[in-house]
Amino acid sequence: MKQHNGMRPLDIVVLLKIIALQQPDRQETEWRKKDLAEWLQISPSEVSESLNRSEIAGLVDATHRSVLRRSLLEFLQFGLRYVFPQRHGALIAGMPTAHSAPVLSKAFIGAEVYVWPDAHGPVRGQAIEPLYGTVPKVCRHDETLYELLALADVLRVGRTREIALAQTMLKDRILL
Repeated sequence: MKQHNGMRPLDIVVLLKIIALQQPDRQETEWRKKDLAEWLQISPSEVSESLNRSEIAGLVDATHRSVLRRSLLEFLQFGLRYVFPQRHGALIAGMPTAHSAPVLSKAFIGAEVYVWPDAHGPVRGQAIEPLYGTVPKVCRHDETLYELLALADVLRVGRTREIALAQTMLKDRILL
């Protein structure tokens, strides 16, 4: 068995992409590691290593085909903010995330705007480092993954009320 050196932020992106592919409104439920690599704009070896780390952490099964959804949800709810903490940064152009993303923006009107740095981003806000560098580009083409990652960002930077709503929404999407 490979040595486990801990989870990496990319692992959460890979797992949430698999969850996104398995949503009821999606056609493409079948995938290969090379498909994940192409969709996430990373190398196939990064996908393979990510799934290995996730297996050791108990977040995917031994075949690397099924995300252990309850375990992932528990990790996101109780561990994400401690393992991959984030503080808001400078005011820049970017893609809205956390409670500023479309999935939550109507629930939290008037709150500060958080964005992933992105030269093509439609709004200005306080920078939040995405879990992986390709996230803004990938999310422009995958609304379901965008929602999942934005909700995960709420768990990293949100306030109590925002976190409670994001946890409920993640539970609905992950546990189906």
